[in-house]
Amino acid sequence: MNITMEITDLKIRKMMTDGRLRAIVSITLDQMLAVHDIKVVQGETRLFVAMPSRKDEGGIFRDIVHPISAQAREYLESQILNAYQEQLALIQAEAELTEAEEPAAETAAEAPAAEPEI
Repeated sequence: MNITMEITDLKIRKMMTDGRLRAIVSITLDQMLAVHDIKVVQGETRLFVAMPSRKDEGGIFRDIVHPISAQAREYLESQILNAYQEQLALIQAEAELTEAEEPAAETAAEAPAAEPEI
């Protein structure tokens, strides 16, 4: 089976660090269908993607939308997790840059002011 549907847009809506939920994602398929509330979850051994779901009358969560083949699931999961990892790396790089700039700013603030020339 060939996957002919492509993710044409992927947005990391929210990222979290507390608990097992790591991100909320929205995707657009073939610029025609949007799927919201896809979750990136930290499992026992790895991250996984949980499709949007709701609780039925019996208290069981049921997927609202989901891939129908293993190949489609692998495609969606790999694209979503790759985007999540890229966003996480960007956030970490920005945090490191900010930390590196803070000591330089503190040092400049502590330096004595130059004496005015007469």
